[in-house]
Amino acid sequence: MAFLCLFQIIGYCQSGESAESKAIAFPHQLLSKLRAQAAGFECQLTQKSASYLQKMQRREERMRRKLSRVDSAAAKELFASSTAQYQALVDKIRTDSGRPDQPRSGIYLPYADSLEGALAFLQKNPSLLSVAQGKLSAAGTTAELQAAGRQFQALQAKMQDAEQIKAFINQRKQQIAQYIRQHANVQQLLGKQLAGMNQDVYYYSQQLRQFKELWNNPNQLEQRALTLLNQLPAFQTFMKNNSQLSGLLRMPMNYGTGAALEGLQTKDQVMAVIQTAAGGPQAMAGLQERIQSSMSQLDATKAKIQQLAQGNSDIDLPDFKPNNQRTKTFLQRLELGTDVQTAKNNYYFPTTTDFGVSLGYKLGHDNILGVGASYKMGWGNGFRHIALSSQGVGLRSFLEVKVRYGLSLSGGLEYNYAQPFSSYQDIRKIERWTQSGLVGLSKRIPAKGKYFKGTKLQLLWDFLSYQQVPKTQPILFRIGQIW
Repeated sequence: MAFLCLFQIIGYCQSGESAESKAIAFPHQLLSKLRAQAAGFECQLTQKSASYLQKMQRREERMRRKLSRVDSAAAKELFASSTAQYQALVDKIRTDSGRPDQPRSGIYLPYADSLEGALAFLQKNPSLLSVAQGKLSAAGTTAELQAAGRQFQALQAKMQDAEQIKAFINQRKQQIAQYIRQHANVQQLLGKQLAGMNQDVYYYSQQLRQFKELWNNPNQLEQRALTLLNQLPAFQTFMKNNSQLSGLLRMPMNYGTGAALEGLQTKDQVMAVIQTAAGGPQAMAGLQERIQSSMSQLDATKAKIQQLAQGNSDIDLPDFKPNNQRTKTFLQRLELGTDVQTAKNNYYFPTTTDFGVSLGYKLGHDNILGVGASYKMGWGNGFRHIALSSQGVGLRSFLEVKVRYGLSLSGGLEYNYAQPFSSYQDIRKIERWTQSGLVGLSKRIPAKGKYFKGTKLQLLWDFLSYQQVPKTQPILFRIGQIW
């Protein structure tokens, strides 16, 4: 496919034909994929926004009832129309499908702008897809383009609605906080609900940021499609005149020609004016030093802001310790792990290795709750008596709570069948299973591998090992990978 795309682009450049009369190898499966992707983002954004609005509405209703007990007039004035406003925003984000001429606001998303412009360009030039869309008729191709364009339009509308929701709940938070500051007697009455509202506002802002980052992160198929379109001068001209960026930074019609420079001052003329205003060449040198010093301070401040915002200009500074898992989905909070643990041979057991697998759920702040299973393989007694055997299985539960210095307190309860077995019927006898109670420390070492996220080291003490007959190893060391 890449060779055919390159061959077709070279042929286009050599033929000199216009973009409107030359078809490109635009991937036909991309249209349906983009439509499904946009629909998925729209659905998630709608559900999350409606959920946060309803949660905020319930908080305000509890605050209104509490305030009514001490000052009914103030409660009526402060919460008079908030219920209707919340419901109006819920209805709007659920039903808004957007319109073609809807203005854009908020953070500029380059990829989304390029992709939306690409669909608009292809809608006006459907003949460009006549060769690549062999599986679809001309009418089918046009219908796919229109459907994808409508879906993008609806998603953009929902993003605009989400920005309005964010501004509204921020405004409500500030109004209620101002009232509480002015009336110290209700601070204890409404302070807890206000703290919860602050958290909701912060987490909703983080949720919007994540949606924007995901939507502004193209995959390889989408990058290839945009690369193909960028080869066409007609598409470049279209984006220059119709993109969201062009609306923000409108270029003159004669941009890039000599006529665009007529009437503008030259560099020498500008420098002469600056020197005259500064008081001569020497004063100009002092002015340049002050400018450089100011730029250095500005760069340092910018670096601190970027560090706080983690590279995002949409900054929200919370007054509490945020839960970094709060805005993630259930699947995103799951963590798969594997580990190994080896025990030396003794009178009762041969040398064994436990191969474990675990599935953890991230509670937040690097705290994890999970379950797992293990398989105990026997190696025999020494190098002269190597014999592979099934020496048991185990079921695990665990909890990790982060303390400091990258260490976590670990604890868990495990059930082990520590006997040789040859079939499933052997391990069904519950009375042969033993318990292990584990406490200890865990250390996570982050990694940037392609398939795993890091290494985990565990040093555990089995405080129930002394009750087992025969006695098992009390100190356990496990090393594993986090996927």
